[in-house]
Amino acid sequence: MTEQQGPSGRAMAGRSRMTGPQRRESILVAATEVFAEVGYQRARTAAVARRIGVSEPVIFQNFGTKAELFAAAVRRRADQICAWLADFVARQESVSALLATVLDPVHLQRVHTPGSIGALFADASAITGEPVIEAASQDATRRIAVALAAVLEHGRCAGELRADLDVEAGAWWLLSLTASQKFRRATAPDSVDVESRLAETVLDFLVGQRRHD
Repeated sequence: MTEQQGPSGRAMAGRSRMTGPQRRESILVAATEVFAEVGYQRARTAAVARRIGVSEPVIFQNFGTKAELFAAAVRRRADQICAWLADFVARQESVSALLATVLDPVHLQRVHTPGSIGALFADASAITGEPVIEAASQDATRRIAVALAAVLEHGRCAGELRADLDVEAGAWWLLSLTASQKFRRATAPDSVDVESRLAETVLDFLVGQRRHD
Protein backbone atom coordinates (compact mmCIF):
# COMPACT_ATOMS: atom_id res chain seq x y z
CA MET A 1 0.00 0.00 0.00
CA THR A 2 1.43 3.38 -0.95
CA GLU A 3 1.33 6.39 1.30
CA GLN A 4 -1.47 8.84 0.46
CA GLN A 5 -1.11 12.59 0.67
CA GLY A 6 -3.66 14.88 2.26
CA PRO A 7 -4.66 18.34 0.95
CA SER A 8 -1.75 20.01 2.77
CA GLY A 9 0.81 17.58 1.40
CA ARG A 10 1.22 15.72 4.68
CA ALA A 11 1.09 11.98 4.76
CA MET A 12 -2.35 10.79 5.80
CA ALA A 13 -1.58 8.65 8.80
CA GLY A 14 -4.71 6.56 8.52
CA ARG A 15 -3.68 5.24 5.09
CA SER A 16 0.00 4.63 5.63
CA ARG A 17 2.02 2.00 7.39
CA MET A 18 3.17 4.23 10.20
CA THR A 19 4.85 2.85 13.27
CA GLY A 20 3.54 3.90 16.67
CA PRO A 21 6.26 6.55 17.19
CA GLN A 22 5.75 7.90 13.67
CA ARG A 23 2.01 8.23 14.24
CA ARG A 24 2.55 10.04 17.54
CA GLU A 25 5.03 12.39 15.87
CA SER A 26 2.61 13.18 13.04
CA ILE A 27 -0.09 13.97 15.59
CA LEU A 28 2.28 16.19 17.58
CA VAL A 29 3.35 18.13 14.49
CA ALA A 30 -0.27 18.86 13.58
CA ALA A 31 -1.29 19.56 17.18
CA THR A 32 1.57 22.04 17.65
CA GLU A 33 0.43 23.95 14.57
CA VAL A 34 -3.22 24.03 15.66
CA PHE A 35 -2.48 25.03 19.25
CA ALA A 36 -0.07 27.78 18.16
CA GLU A 37 -2.56 29.13 15.63
CA VAL A 38 -5.71 29.32 17.77
CA GLY A 39 -4.66 28.61 21.37
CA TYR A 40 -5.44 25.73 23.69
CA GLN A 41 -8.97 26.77 24.60
CA ARG A 42 -10.16 27.24 21.00
CA ALA A 43 -8.28 24.29 19.54
CA ARG A 44 -10.21 21.12 18.78
CA THR A 45 -8.73 17.65 18.61
CA ALA A 46 -11.01 17.06 15.62
CA ALA A 47 -9.08 19.78 13.77
CA VAL A 48 -5.81 18.04 14.59
CA ALA A 49 -7.21 14.76 13.29
CA ARG A 50 -8.43 16.34 10.06
CA ARG A 51 -5.04 17.92 9.46
CA ILE A 52 -3.36 14.51 9.20
CA GLY A 53 -6.29 12.52 7.84
CA VAL A 54 -7.16 10.32 10.82
CA SER A 55 -10.24 9.92 12.98
CA GLU A 56 -10.48 11.82 16.25
CA PRO A 57 -10.37 8.64 18.40
CA VAL A 58 -6.84 8.03 17.09
CA ILE A 59 -5.76 11.23 18.85
CA PHE A 60 -7.14 10.06 22.18
CA GLN A 61 -5.74 6.56 21.72
CA ASN A 62 -2.26 8.08 21.51
CA PHE A 63 -2.48 10.92 24.04
CA GLY A 64 -5.46 10.30 26.28
CA THR A 65 -6.77 13.85 26.66
CA LYS A 66 -6.52 17.22 24.96
CA ALA A 67 -4.51 18.53 27.92
CA GLU A 68 -2.00 15.70 27.63
CA LEU A 69 -1.69 16.34 23.90
CA PHE A 70 -1.00 20.02 24.52
CA ALA A 71 1.55 19.19 27.22
CA ALA A 72 3.29 16.79 24.84
CA ALA A 73 3.41 19.49 22.16
CA VAL A 74 5.01 21.93 24.62
CA ARG A 75 7.60 19.35 25.70
CA ARG A 76 8.39 18.50 22.07
CA ARG A 77 9.05 22.14 21.18
CA ALA A 78 11.19 22.57 24.30
CA ASP A 79 13.19 19.49 23.28
CA GLN A 80 13.80 21.03 19.87
CA ILE A 81 14.90 24.39 21.29
CA CYS A 82 17.24 22.79 23.81
CA ALA A 83 18.75 20.57 21.13
CA TRP A 84 19.26 23.56 18.84
CA LEU A 85 20.95 25.57 21.60
CA ALA A 86 23.21 22.64 22.49
CA ASP A 87 24.14 22.26 18.83
CA PHE A 88 24.84 26.00 18.66
CA VAL A 89 27.37 25.67 21.47
CA ALA A 90 28.92 22.62 19.82
CA ARG A 91 29.37 24.58 16.57
CA GLN A 92 31.24 27.32 18.48
CA GLU A 93 29.29 30.07 16.75
CA SER A 94 29.13 33.73 17.79
CA VAL A 95 26.99 34.26 20.88
CA SER A 96 26.93 38.03 20.53
CA ALA A 97 25.59 37.68 16.98
CA LEU A 98 22.91 35.28 18.21
CA LEU A 99 21.86 37.68 20.95
CA ALA A 100 21.61 40.55 18.47
CA THR A 101 19.28 38.42 16.35
CA VAL A 102 17.19 37.21 19.29
CA LEU A 103 16.74 40.73 20.67
CA ASP A 104 15.96 42.33 17.33
CA PRO A 105 12.50 43.96 17.66
CA VAL A 106 11.28 42.46 14.38
CA HIS A 107 12.33 39.00 15.52
CA LEU A 108 10.63 39.40 18.89
CA GLN A 109 7.41 40.53 17.25
CA ARG A 110 7.52 37.55 14.88
CA VAL A 111 8.05 35.19 17.82
CA HIS A 112 4.71 36.26 19.29
CA THR A 113 2.53 36.17 16.19
CA PRO A 114 -0.24 33.53 16.02
CA GLY A 115 1.17 30.23 14.83
CA SER A 116 4.62 30.90 16.27
CA ILE A 117 6.53 29.10 18.98
CA GLY A 118 6.17 32.11 21.26
CA ALA A 119 2.40 31.95 20.98
CA LEU A 120 2.46 28.30 22.05
CA PHE A 121 4.61 28.94 25.13
CA ALA A 122 2.74 32.12 26.09
CA ASP A 123 -0.51 30.21 25.97
CA ALA A 124 0.93 27.36 28.03
CA SER A 125 2.21 29.71 30.75
CA ALA A 126 -1.22 31.33 31.10
CA ILE A 127 -3.21 28.12 31.53
CA THR A 128 -4.29 27.24 35.06
CA GLY A 129 -6.35 24.38 36.42
CA GLU A 130 -4.66 21.82 34.16
CA PRO A 131 -1.85 20.25 36.24
CA VAL A 132 -0.36 18.33 33.33
CA ILE A 133 -0.04 21.54 31.28
CA GLU A 134 1.28 23.59 34.17
CA ALA A 135 3.95 20.97 34.86
CA ALA A 136 4.94 20.75 31.20
CA SER A 137 5.16 24.54 30.87
CA GLN A 138 7.29 24.93 33.98
CA ASP A 139 9.59 22.08 33.01
CA ALA A 140 9.96 23.38 29.44
CA THR A 141 10.84 26.89 30.60
CA ARG A 142 13.37 25.64 33.14
CA ARG A 143 15.08 23.39 30.61
CA ILE A 144 15.29 26.18 28.05
CA ALA A 145 16.75 28.47 30.71
CA VAL A 146 19.46 25.90 31.47
CA ALA A 147 20.25 25.49 27.76
CA LEU A 148 20.35 29.25 27.26
CA ALA A 149 22.64 29.66 30.27
CA ALA A 150 25.03 27.19 28.60
CA VAL A 151 25.05 29.41 25.51
CA LEU A 152 25.85 32.46 27.62
CA GLU A 153 28.60 30.55 29.43
CA HIS A 154 30.09 29.64 26.05
CA GLY A 155 30.06 33.33 25.10
CA ARG A 156 31.60 34.34 28.41
CA CYS A 157 34.39 31.78 28.15
CA ALA A 158 35.05 32.79 24.54
CA GLY A 159 35.49 36.42 25.60
CA GLU A 160 32.40 37.65 23.74
CA LEU A 161 30.42 38.47 26.87
CA ARG A 162 31.46 40.23 30.05
CA ALA A 163 33.66 38.13 32.31
CA ASP A 164 31.55 38.79 35.42
CA LEU A 165 28.26 37.76 33.80
CA ASP A 166 25.92 35.65 35.93
CA VAL A 167 24.84 33.33 33.13
CA GLU A 168 21.89 31.82 35.00
CA ALA A 169 20.43 35.23 35.81
CA GLY A 170 21.19 36.33 32.27
CA ALA A 171 19.28 33.40 30.80
CA TRP A 172 16.19 34.18 32.90
CA TRP A 173 16.48 37.85 32.01
CA LEU A 174 16.42 37.04 28.30
CA LEU A 175 13.48 34.68 28.69
CA SER A 176 11.55 37.26 30.70
CA LEU A 177 12.36 39.95 28.16
CA THR A 178 11.09 37.76 25.34
CA ALA A 179 7.93 36.74 27.19
CA SER A 180 6.99 40.35 28.04
CA GLN A 181 7.34 41.75 24.52
CA LYS A 182 3.59 41.58 23.87
CA PHE A 183 2.97 43.58 27.05
CA ARG A 184 5.37 46.32 25.94
CA ARG A 185 3.81 46.52 22.50
CA ALA A 186 0.38 47.00 24.08
CA THR A 187 1.39 49.61 26.67
CA ALA A 188 4.52 51.55 25.63
CA PRO A 189 3.73 54.92 23.98
CA ASP A 190 6.26 54.21 21.22
CA SER A 191 6.89 50.47 21.39
CA VAL A 192 9.16 50.42 18.32
CA ASP A 193 11.52 52.93 19.89
CA VAL A 194 11.34 51.24 23.29
CA GLU A 195 12.13 47.84 21.79
CA SER A 196 15.14 49.20 19.92
CA ARG A 197 16.56 50.95 22.98
CA LEU A 198 15.86 47.95 25.17
CA ALA A 199 17.74 45.67 22.80
CA GLU A 200 20.69 48.07 22.81
CA THR A 201 20.67 48.27 26.61
CA VAL A 202 20.60 44.51 27.08
CA LEU A 203 23.34 43.91 24.54
CA ASP A 204 25.49 46.63 26.09
CA PHE A 205 25.18 45.00 29.49
CA LEU A 206 25.80 41.42 28.31
CA VAL A 207 28.69 42.27 26.04
CA GLY A 208 30.14 45.05 28.16
CA GLN A 209 32.80 47.41 26.83
CA ARG A 210 33.83 44.94 24.10
CA ARG A 211 30.81 45.93 22.03
CA HIS A 212 32.12 49.48 21.64
CA ASP A 213 35.83 48.71 21.31
